[in-house]
Amino acid sequence: MALLLPGDPVPGWVAPSDANPRYSLHATGGRWMLLGVLGSAAGAAAALRDFAAGALGALDGDQRAALLISADPEDRAAARIPQHLPHYRAIWDETGAVTVAMGGPGWLLLDPTQRLFARWPLAETASMLALLPRLPPPALHAGLPMPAPALIVPRIFEPELCRTLIARYRAAGGEVSGFMREVDGRTVGAHDPGFKVRRDHLIEDQDLQAALRARLSRRLVPEIAKAFQFRVTRLERYLVACYRAEEGGHFSAHRDNTTKGTAHRRFAVTINLNAEEFEGGDLLFPEFGRTAYRAPTGGAVVFSCSLLHQALPVTKGERFAFLPFLYDDAAAKIREENLKFVETSGG
Repeated sequence: MALLLPGDPVPGWVAPSDANPRYSLHATGGRWMLLGVLGSAAGAAAALRDFAAGALGALDGDQRAALLISADPEDRAAARIPQHLPHYRAIWDETGAVTVAMGGPGWLLLDPTQRLFARWPLAETASMLALLPRLPPPALHAGLPMPAPALIVPRIFEPELCRTLIARYRAAGGEVSGFMREVDGRTVGAHDPGFKVRRDHLIEDQDLQAALRARLSRRLVPEIAKAFQFRVTRLERYLVACYRAEEGGHFSAHRDNTTKGTAHRRFAVTINLNAEEFEGGDLLFPEFGRTAYRAPTGGAVVFSCSLLHQALPVTKGERFAFLPFLYDDAAAKIREENLKFVETSGG
């Protein structure tokens, strides 16, 4: 494997931490992230001493954080890797694959879009830490603000249709919404209120489905073709979602196509149904700063399913949204092929 150089995207990986058996690098975008690839604490003792001495002055746990990656199982058993959440935590590279993918021991600094910014040998720990406080805020890492590559299209649904969808939701009630996770090569549904709190209702009325398709086809699909040169031919799920302030409704930072069962998804769509009636709840794309996105009632925000995004907590009222995924015929073949890996449905 070629050594990663500044400007290269860093490959994603999943490995256990003490609190999360499936800690994902790709969920940490939006901040400066320092990866300490240690190999073993025995061989990195001097670097760990220097790191422990200077880390809290260099890292704030929000805009700048670190992961200390050990490939030695004895390090975990003996608690040899220092941890101070949220500033830095240990990652247990049980197979050694993460260490290999990162190019072996050393310090790797990732920019907020998870491209390599710089790397240093472990012997330069102290001088490396001295540079971190001088980094610009994550939102200005490119030297100017970087808006997310998201498309906002107003007037997709009429106000009357928005009210109809909300009424259908209220009449049926919503079910607790989960999410998809890859476990041992299979896509399974999971629930974690610390990660996601939402209730969903699937529209099954075929006439209403046809009305929704017609509006997306006439008003949204041409704009996607114009902006992204992508021809949408397929729609996944007619789903009305509700985030409630009283439940702490939110969806933490995630990507929508990271499992075999979701790999076919190309674009996510959020159509707000009552944008004036709630507080909080906006979309955020952490890799592109702290700008919050809220389409007007009946309007859509469209973005690649590969983008890290989150729904901020609703702090007042209820947020209703229509949330389909869009893809094409080529992706439909991927979906069909991967159905054998899907064990249960999720959100």
